[in-house]
Amino acid sequence: MTEDARLGKGLAALISSQEISNESGAYNENFDITKIEANPYQPRMHIKPEDLIELADSIREHGVIQPLIVTKAEKSDKYYLIAGERRFRASQLAGLKKVPVVIKEASPQKMLELALIENIQREDLNAVEEALAFKQLQEEFGLKQTEIAKKVGLSRVAVTNKIRILGLPEEVKEAILNGKITEGHARALLGLADKDSIVAAMDIVIKRELSVRDTEAMVRKINYGRGTTRKKLKQLDQETEDIAKRISKKLGAQAKIVPMSRGGKITIRFASKTELRDILKKIS
Repeated sequence: MTEDARLGKGLAALISSQEISNESGAYNENFDITKIEANPYQPRMHIKPEDLIELADSIREHGVIQPLIVTKAEKSDKYYLIAGERRFRASQLAGLKKVPVVIKEASPQKMLELALIENIQREDLNAVEEALAFKQLQEEFGLKQTEIAKKVGLSRVAVTNKIRILGLPEEVKEAILNGKITEGHARALLGLADKDSIVAAMDIVIKRELSVRDTEAMVRKINYGRGTTRKKLKQLDQETEDIAKRISKKLGAQAKIVPMSRGGKITIRFASKTELRDILKKIS
């Protein structure tokens, strides 16, 4: 099944052929680019500069082939961009004064939906950007996850899993935005219960360049036998917790004190043999 088929007809389903005809007046081939403002509901947070430069070069040579989609602002003579942000920004970079547009009436919800669908079709959003857009549709516009799933051509479970990514620590979400880990890595890390373990595991994933499957295996190993340990960890007294922190600071590595039926054990996390040798030197 093609991407377009998976998403239904995408923008084509939301913009009829009549609306883009010259006779209807909704299509303008030479629209003043200075009247267009960015979509306040644009889900995309990052565009690679090199991609914009490449597109701008193409636009200088061939012009804007696919029109931008805009809607009239309520209390000004400006128009908000609904879809085509990359083309809009590249056109500005190319120095264009006029661009082709389709003028469409759209509510704030529809503006977000259209921008979201276009970006998903082009695979331009990362997992965090998609999740934030889904959450906005859910919280600001009151859509249920089943409704969101239908609009973007995903299963409800897929939408739920993407929104869950927003519960990850900020360090992990930043790594997703920067392309250091994938959505698959992020879903695997959700299997860990506490923030420290998630961040430490993410660091290992990045340093070792682990695959998603390797990350899932690592999470299973970390979780193995933790059933009773988690409860005991919460029962550590303040003095023992302070000692664990002092050991971690002294060694430059994460150290944990795990209570046992009699006494306990100290575990030290390391990501490579080099780190292990450094720990040994400090102990010696």
